[in-house]
Amino acid sequence: MAAEDAPVPEAAADTGFRDPYDPYDPYVVPVSGDMDLDHAGELRETLAAALSQAPEGADIIVDLRNSSFCDSAGLNTLLDARRQAVRTGHVLRLAAPSHQLLRLLELTGASSSFPLDASVPG
Repeated sequence: MAAEDAPVPEAAADTGFRDPYDPYDPYVVPVSGDMDLDHAGELRETLAAALSQAPEGADIIVDLRNSSFCDSAGLNTLLDARRQAVRTGHVLRLAAPSHQLLRLLELTGASSSFPLDASVPG
């Protein structure tokens, strides 16, 4: 896999997608590239950081506009982050998921695990 295919999740606080004065404004975590076995660790760290930095009650929105592939490792990473979100008082939302990810969620029975947004808010 080429380096440009690697997911490049960025900490939500650095994206400019969040109003620092509104504790309920969602954290947006942009992801690009593949969410696969080779990149699951980086994605896990990025989502964990967003969950630990977000104010209580804030939604964590995973911006998937620039990610077109997710395998079982990527899905497990998202499901683990969802469980962590629930434990810490957050909601993990998936925004602009690819057709492939929607199909994976459907086939694995995980489609009801996440609120899905057709686009990224803001």
